[in-house]
Amino acid sequence: MTTGDVRADADVDLVLDFLNTLNVESGTDLLDDPAGRHAWLAARGLSDDDSPGPVRAALRAAVGDPAPGPAMASAPVTVSLDAAGPRLVADEVSGAVLAAACRLAVLGDWDRIKICPADDCRWAFFDRSRNHSRTWCSMRACGNREKARAWRERARAGN
Repeated sequence: MTTGDVRADADVDLVLDFLNTLNVESGTDLLDDPAGRHAWLAARGLSDDDSPGPVRAALRAAVGDPAPGPAMASAPVTVSLDAAGPRLVADEVSGAVLAAACRLAVLGDWDRIKICPADDCRWAFFDRSRNHSRTWCSMRACGNREKARAWRERARAGN
């Protein structure tokens, strides 16, 4: 991602925020809570549609969530052209998120969207490491817990 690219940052934020409306750790799903869903949409200037759940599941599966999800998703998106150039435009949440994901793919940043492999976390994050090798959403939390668990297992096996 180009340093200072506000549009790309906004796309990353939208995609991550959308993917993280599912909180595995707390067992909550913001899309299932009418008041929370409305507030989330309003904060982003988006309107609701019929398919955010399946779109989110397909996107999460596409970036590595081990939970089964649909193999594909679609939503209406418009291509507009003005003095600033062509743009993908959508007012409804599913289209807006898929348009943001497409822009990230075009920029070569789609593979930086990842899902934490910790079974009790599975938080979506953006890998800002130089070589795209980050595994955990947080080394202080999930990464440290997993490394400590692996060390304990190795220590037990050595006894």
